[in-house]
Amino acid sequence: MDDGGIFMWIILAMWVFGIIIAVERIKNLFKFDIDGTSLMSEVKKDVLTNEVQNAIQNCSTNKSLLASVLRNGLKRANQSKEQIQDALESSMLESIPHVEKRLGYLALIANVSTLVGLLGTIYGLIQSFAAVAAADAASKAELLALGISKAMNTTAFGLISAISIMVLHQILSTKAEKIIGDLEHYSVKLVDLLATRKGQKQASPSEAA
Repeated sequence: MDDGGIFMWIILAMWVFGIIIAVERIKNLFKFDIDGTSLMSEVKKDVLTNEVQNAIQNCSTNKSLLASVLRNGLKRANQSKEQIQDALESSMLESIPHVEKRLGYLALIANVSTLVGLLGTIYGLIQSFAAVAAADAASKAELLALGISKAMNTTAFGLISAISIMVLHQILSTKAEKIIGDLEHYSVKLVDLLATRKGQKQASPSEAA
């Protein structure tokens, strides 16, 4: 670490910060990513048997973002399709920031780590050339080789830090996209389900007549 000077410690600090963010995001994103098919199946069963309140209660006990979004739509089950869609969209707009939270920092850390590594190398090379200029002819080649070797350490460490953080960022971004996609997918399914329920309720009196 000492070979790269302060730049190595800056990169290390950023890498540790990135790992802390990644661990927190992993914990929360995997908590948000539930089995939407199973939840939607339970909601569908309750809605089609006209047990909307039971569906709302089940969603209330489920602490996932998807359950929260569906609950807000179910609360407006007897309203128009547009009102249901508005409720779902509003709930998604509140939920999505929780999914994407701090992911942008990981990309920033990866980019800055690379740049700090390059800056450390340039600074090291400047120092090496200055030392070589003041050295005697016999030791110049040795000093230059040693200086360049040390200077390249920061670039290597910066790249190692950046690559590891970029991999984590990609994994977490993919997970976040899946969660957001599920929110949108099951919101559309709920709108269709409530429309089907409303159609059944309207058909029942006419059949009885």
